[in-house]
Amino acid sequence: MPATLSCDVAIVGGGLAGGLIALALRRRRPDVDVRIIEGGSRIGGNHLWSFFASDVAPADRWLTAPLICHGWRSYDVAFPELTRTLRQGYYSIESRRLDQVVRADMPEDAVMTRRKVLAASPNAVVLADGDRIEAKGVIDCRGPADMSALHCGWQKFYGRELQLAEAHGLERPIIMDAKVEQLDGYRFVYALPFDACRVFVEDTYYSDTPDLDPAVLGNRIEGYAKSRGWHVDRIVREEGGALPVVMGGDFEAYWQAGGNKVAKAGSRAGLFHPLTSYALPDAVRTATLVAAASDLSGAALHRLLHDFARSTWRRRRFYRMLAAMLFKAAEPQERYRILQRFYHLDPQLIGRFYAGHSTLFDQLRLVSGKPPVPIGRAVSAIRESFK
Repeated sequence: MPATLSCDVAIVGGGLAGGLIALALRRRRPDVDVRIIEGGSRIGGNHLWSFFASDVAPADRWLTAPLICHGWRSYDVAFPELTRTLRQGYYSIESRRLDQVVRADMPEDAVMTRRKVLAASPNAVVLADGDRIEAKGVIDCRGPADMSALHCGWQKFYGRELQLAEAHGLERPIIMDAKVEQLDGYRFVYALPFDACRVFVEDTYYSDTPDLDPAVLGNRIEGYAKSRGWHVDRIVREEGGALPVVMGGDFEAYWQAGGNKVAKAGSRAGLFHPLTSYALPDAVRTATLVAAASDLSGAALHRLLHDFARSTWRRRRFYRMLAAMLFKAAEPQERYRILQRFYHLDPQLIGRFYAGHSTLFDQLRLVSGKPPVPIGRAVSAIRESFK
């Protein structure tokens, strides 16, 4: 027989945004009855999330600290005309760790995995098996809505965690290795040394299309490993996907596409960096915002998160302009020059950029001087981003 369950807050979607909101409520508001509903077998799915130390405010680190699986004090970037080590903390969270922490913190019946959601409203969630959850407030975190309201390029990636026969020799992460052959837009390889003989390698592209061919990209990862003299014993884990890089669009239309009057978080709310597609900094800010809210009703949560997402969208016009320059002003094989120029800049500026907190001076510094793209095309791209 179908059942009706009751709670204070129902979180639909157990990815990064949903998992962090659940944790923040549980730790800051233990009196609130929370349910998190996920269609997959575990919270977080099969993902690796990484972030810079400056991405998370000191006051919010209580939320991310228990989740961190790997950390480093510096990282490298490599381009045809630049190799640089930046002294800034960098951390990674594995989805299995998010799942473990959420399950450990929450009552067993509050974590509802393998449950498909048919519909969500401000105060109810209907499940495919007929069960219904009635809540004071619902937050939809199920991933992107209809992307047709946004003008996008794509950051697509395919990664493998590799167990090597011998030590890889990496002292710190390589955040961008753009010395590789430039294919399908701006291409770089990302490498994280988890231990002496274990490394995560990801082949990434700033591409005009979201198409992904795991077999082709897997062969390129094999080639990259061979070029570094690494002998692979086995592939531990694989993941891939395509994330939007937003050049412009209609925020309100995108929000409505995700469900009218339903509170939203994560990519469903448009809460990710327009150029890097990073979602973790916004997910942390959203979770702490919800945990501090005095009113957790559906209507109040909708107002809170809509206004937060809208104000964030407005503040990030500059990043959308840069995304338009990357995709519209530069030839695909020459896009790396924009990032190469960027990484010549001050490390603190770079950190603020990734965190989405670039100052006016930062913005002026980023666009000053001769652009590494044709000026006429740069101007056209800037105009397009303001439409």
